[in-house]
Amino acid sequence: MSGGVDSSVAASILVEQGYDVQGVTLQVWEEETEETRTSKRWEERGCCKVGIAKHVAQLLNIPHEVIDTREIFQKGVIDNFTQAYLSGETPNPCVRCNERVKFGSLYTHAKRIGADYVATGHYAKIGKSPNGLLQLGIAEDRKKDQSYFLYRISPDWLPHILFPVGQLQKSEVWSRAEKMGLPTEELKESQEICFVTQGDYREFLKVNAPESMKPGTFVDMQGSPIGKHNGVAFYTSGQRKGLGIATGERLYVHHVIPESNTVVLGAAEDLDMWECRLSELNIFHQEHLTEGANVLAKCRYATTPATATVTWDQEATIVLKFTTPQRSLSPGQSVVFYDEAGWVLGGGIIQRGQEPIQVQRQKPASSLQSL
Repeated sequence: MSGGVDSSVAASILVEQGYDVQGVTLQVWEEETEETRTSKRWEERGCCKVGIAKHVAQLLNIPHEVIDTREIFQKGVIDNFTQAYLSGETPNPCVRCNERVKFGSLYTHAKRIGADYVATGHYAKIGKSPNGLLQLGIAEDRKKDQSYFLYRISPDWLPHILFPVGQLQKSEVWSRAEKMGLPTEELKESQEICFVTQGDYREFLKVNAPESMKPGTFVDMQGSPIGKHNGVAFYTSGQRKGLGIATGERLYVHHVIPESNTVVLGAAEDLDMWECRLSELNIFHQEHLTEGANVLAKCRYATTPATATVTWDQEATIVLKFTTPQRSLSPGQSVVFYDEAGWVLGGGIIQRGQEPIQVQRQKPASSLQSL
């Protein structure tokens, strides 16, 4: 129970369905004090709002406890976030948090207290495949679907996970929250990274990783110097604003090279990528990801999945070949594979090294309908 609308409604649904519900809030960031409880509105208290979670538990007449996960959040999410930028990658902290903190911690706690299920307010669903295996899928409200952020949870956890709001539209969830008497006017949805309170990750890095402020050289696609930058950690693929470069043409960050403290700039068309190499794979259904298999690949949370072909580069590495070019594929970001019905097959992290490869346009052998 994060204290948000979705987890609050999820808990109420489970109570209505007759489950013996135990409310749990993971304390991942700063500790609430008497001052923050009285001077700040609920939605300003970070990702997990302990105060309102306790209030909802009282409304539902269920027990509630707070688990201190600040150390694992620091190591598994914040430190990973900082190191990724310093290493020339663009991290996705929500993906790591779900994998390492939210579900990892909750699943461990559930086993410790003898609970049968872990339930959250995520917009996703779990169903059975034709052969009877459980699978993770997209929510009924596709605009709110969060399966992209959940693809790294262990397949072994699926029998013990419930997503009570995954079958609802967001409008239905808001309606239920109002009927519960929750202060919906205060419970705004979080749009930013919960621990980046400065509003810009660059300001966070300046404070928490001062070594990120290491000026270097901008170069063009041929390697010729064209200006100075503030540090490779402050630039991500596709970025145009804040470059401070006047060359008479629009330039974008193509990729960064932390080893030489270099930021490579190029034209918009240089950002189109036809392949990317993925490691740190998490596979739900190996039989659907054989050599040459066609999948729908979601390269960002807010983008439409693109048809792609799976090529196994090594035992634990996939080269994904797209039938249409993808813009600004950043090392460190996740690519999630779906089938036509919207079930998650697996996913992985875009590798650095040979930056996402550009190859000649190929006529697609086949295609899949978009989700």
